[in-house]
Amino acid sequence: MPRFKVLLMVQDKEIMMLKVAIVTGSTRPGRNGEAVARWVLDIAKKRSDATFELVDIRDYNLPLLDEPMPPSMGQYSKPHTRSWAAKIDSFDAYVFVTPEYNHAPSGALKNAIDYLYREWNNKAAGFVGYGSAGGARAVEQLRLIVGELQIADVRAQVMLSLFTDFENFSTLKPAAHQEAALNATLDQVIAWGGAMKTLRKQKGIEDATLRTAA
Repeated sequence: MPRFKVLLMVQDKEIMMLKVAIVTGSTRPGRNGEAVARWVLDIAKKRSDATFELVDIRDYNLPLLDEPMPPSMGQYSKPHTRSWAAKIDSFDAYVFVTPEYNHAPSGALKNAIDYLYREWNNKAAGFVGYGSAGGARAVEQLRLIVGELQIADVRAQVMLSLFTDFENFSTLKPAAHQEAALNATLDQVIAWGGAMKTLRKQKGIEDATLRTAA
């Protein structure tokens, strides 16, 4: 096969390859979430059907929502908002790593999600929860939140128990079955992420056609 055709095939594959963010859901000092997110990344990087990146909300220093305009307007006035928006917009799908605080996700994660709107639209998401009940109740609330942002959330999820998947409630040592649970979640996130990417592309073509016609 001619070399230029090989290069084109490689470029096309890179363009089509889904980009998935692994989003940490806690900024608490001493958090378990960083270790969980890195475990997710280590397993995800063994796959060849998407690229994965750790996105730590703590790195963006987002104060309690301080934009004067609603996120749906897309009129961001703060440098931290624009930086956060650019990062989130660059992904096709997300895996939210969430603790459970008082039957809910952390306020820091809710705040980070609330900063944006369009950047989340027509993407896919999965969840890795951790806590005394495996983060199940936090994930249930997140499903309601992301639905309003037009994110398609997948059914499979990972539930890490502080009692059985952590040593002394602090050192992550996942049970053997958790890797399979994570890969099942990633399978669905990538499948749905690909479908939503096609939807966004089609919507972009339709919008461009309408603008041209006008």
